[in-house]
Amino acid sequence: MMREIGFDSRKYIEEQTKYILERVHSSSGRLYIECGGKLLHDKHASRVLPGFDENNKMKVFQALKEHLDVIICIYAGDIEQRKIRGDFGISYDDDVLKMINEFQQYGIKCDKVVITRFADQVTAVQFKRKLEQRGIKVYTHTATPGYPTDIDVIVSDDGYGKNPYIEVDAPVVIVTAPGPGSGKLATCLNQMYHEAKKGEKPSYSKLETFPIWNLPLNHPVNIAYEAATVDIGDVNMIDYFHHDAYGTIAVNYSRDLEAYPLLKRILERITGECVYKSPTDMGVNRCGFGIFNDDVCRKAANNEIIRRVFNTKCDYLRGICSKEVYQRAIAILDKAGLKEEYLPTVLPARKALEEAIQRKKGKDDGTVCAAAIELDDGRIVTSHNSNLMHAGAALILNALKAMLGYEKDLDLIHKDVIERITYLKRDILSGKGVSINVDEILVALSISGTYQVEAAEATKALSRLRGCDAHFTHIPSAGDMDGMRKLGINVTSEPAYPARNAIR
Repeated sequence: MMREIGFDSRKYIEEQTKYILERVHSSSGRLYIECGGKLLHDKHASRVLPGFDENNKMKVFQALKEHLDVIICIYAGDIEQRKIRGDFGISYDDDVLKMINEFQQYGIKCDKVVITRFADQVTAVQFKRKLEQRGIKVYTHTATPGYPTDIDVIVSDDGYGKNPYIEVDAPVVIVTAPGPGSGKLATCLNQMYHEAKKGEKPSYSKLETFPIWNLPLNHPVNIAYEAATVDIGDVNMIDYFHHDAYGTIAVNYSRDLEAYPLLKRILERITGECVYKSPTDMGVNRCGFGIFNDDVCRKAANNEIIRRVFNTKCDYLRGICSKEVYQRAIAILDKAGLKEEYLPTVLPARKALEEAIQRKKGKDDGTVCAAAIELDDGRIVTSHNSNLMHAGAALILNALKAMLGYEKDLDLIHKDVIERITYLKRDILSGKGVSINVDEILVALSISGTYQVEAAEATKALSRLRGCDAHFTHIPSAGDMDGMRKLGINVTSEPAYPARNAIR
């Protein structure tokens, strides 16, 4: 059964490409486009807009590649702190390398990286060397003196002028980064300052997918953006500059609205004018025109809001986020008029846990965990842990058996494979816990395919789990999360650690 879609990627790519070209033709000089959000693998967009290809933006730029240059920004502090991109589990500096390779795979030249707010951090220097050894041109920009208030200093040779100009030759320059706070806007303005000094007339635009300016303020897709940026506190607002200028409603977010007056003054100082009357004017986002089934997108966005809230609750338990962030997440859930149980996997997982506890009542059997997954045909499959495997590993096997119509008691993993993994973990690696996690079960299943045809078919069927929702009654282990991420499963969990049966 195919999942319902509500977004037309082909129409979006055509509309977006056309609109960017119109902006290019209306510009007197080079156009710098700041790309907010994820340029590649935008999994948030593909979740809230079913049918959205997670690489849509790249496909737009591929259509414009003859006119493009690319600059990737990375903040030196993020390199030093090994900041992690959550959807891939890789650091920002590793993601830069990944982005360079993927641009090149799309036939787009990408050989320029700027390390922003550089102060000779040891790890940043090492990363610079690594890039240069691969033939990448690396620039370093220091923090801009006087930013954000002293425009006389900012727009001068003591401000933007102190940072080197990044050599580009195409009429359109994409400025992107692995995540927020990487210095994209400052890099655009720095470039524009140097070009204006040479008598050129550069211009600036912004490409962001969310919030979608021509959807209602409290549309679930836009609220899902607030949930996704709960750590930095973005709030969707009516663009009052746009309303004052045109008398029409457009949605933007708080940081852009707060920054607009200052950005307008900086652009006026650099180029002599600001042609934009609002932050929305600066944008070139046409994403809203790709939605053709609003109900499907609303449902998907509501699910994403709940996923984000669960994730924030777990981060709070682990001490990763503050109480303020936690409270914002709860407020967003309330604003959306949702409860956690709206996500179809939540109640079945909780019920599976209670049933497992009852079965083991009175036995000190270690921890008790459960999980549930919604298959692509809407069926819910549950599991619990055992001495043999984690709840997540059992969930994957149960899901595969349900999809393929196999008997529940069929052993997809050959007993010899289980014995060898257990031997390795217990006797060779001296592990305390020898039950198998999701990452390990995938390897075990693949190997078992050499023993039995059912395991081979199940291995092929793993791709059908991509995009499914799974809910755990506990925070999954690293091995469980790694495996789930590889499968493309959307994972949520209760903000709790595995509970011991004896306590319950």
